[in-house]
Amino acid sequence: MRASLRRFRAVALKEFIHVLRDPRALGVSIALPLVMLLLFGYALTLDVDRVPLAVWDQSRTPQSRELVSKFEGSRYFALSHRVQSYAEVGEVLDRSQVQMALILPTDFGPRVASGRTVEVQILADGSDANTTTLALGYADAIIRGHSQALLVKRMQRASAKIPETPLDLRTRAWFNTDLESRIFIVPGLIAVIIMLIAALLTSLTVAREWETGTMEQLVSTPVKAPELILGKLVPYFVIGMLDMVLSVVAGYYLFEVPMRGSLILLFGVSAMYILGSLGLGILISSLTKTQLLASQLAFVATFLPAFLLSGFMFDIANIPVVLQRITFAVPARYFISFLRALYLKGMGLEALWRECLFLALFALGTLGLAVATFKKRLG
Repeated sequence: MRASLRRFRAVALKEFIHVLRDPRALGVSIALPLVMLLLFGYALTLDVDRVPLAVWDQSRTPQSRELVSKFEGSRYFALSHRVQSYAEVGEVLDRSQVQMALILPTDFGPRVASGRTVEVQILADGSDANTTTLALGYADAIIRGHSQALLVKRMQRASAKIPETPLDLRTRAWFNTDLESRIFIVPGLIAVIIMLIAALLTSLTVAREWETGTMEQLVSTPVKAPELILGKLVPYFVIGMLDMVLSVVAGYYLFEVPMRGSLILLFGVSAMYILGSLGLGILISSLTKTQLLASQLAFVATFLPAFLLSGFMFDIANIPVVLQRITFAVPARYFISFLRALYLKGMGLEALWRECLFLALFALGTLGLAVATFKKRLG
């Protein structure tokens, strides 16, 4: 037992020395997650705000200017062009200078003043279907609200009193009051980045031993496969936990993502997730034996499933049924679900035990497979 522990310490110390002797790699392993978090966190957004809008007001009356002012005062639209013809409308849409165009007819003012129905036209660039769908929904809400206000004024003039609406809707969004997408994205982004970095770091370790020929020296020693694998994991586990700490701090102070759950639970489950990701990298490294192939396979096996099949960007319920079943084997799905529930809802282990159990099995499974597939011999 003592000999085994001594061999484990020797391998871990050797790997620590190797990491410390390569300050560039060490710097990249710590700085890269922060850089990715900043780039994705600020650039990746699902919010639809300040949609460029063109207006062709053919009426030029107080009634038409009142409706246009509703769009100008909304945070969802930015009036960037005032056009004078359909040709100009088509031109600004063709050049992607605006996303939508609001067109008011010449008789807009008189018809509104007389209480008659008037048609309002909106043309939208449908190239970006998601943005256009949301923008059309915002425009519809503004026009419906304005139409309702006009109807109330008309009924008030007719009856000399303000009519009461039959329904009074009161809305409140829990956990993300301002409905900001970064509050939803950043926790998931942490899971994607940590898994990618952890797997990439360890995917090169065993492969590097094969390429540089140092595996021959390890073969001649009494070091066993579990001691070698676990010893190599130690320095990268420390780096992974440091990356996790920096990501949590950046999420809280830079992106103002609230932390409503337990930090002890967060880092405890994160440790299992990091161990599983490191084990996956070791497994890939043991199977490929070349650093180039190992790094490419690690990227494909971690980043793509974590980005596309984990619920990070797309709701799992909206993807094809076959892919929905595949997502049950994606570890990032469970860690992202855990992080969002812990960050935003403050949920504890009693509600998140299923995610924790899967991540524990993920860590044990990948480490076990890494040890089982590693053969201390020349290939």
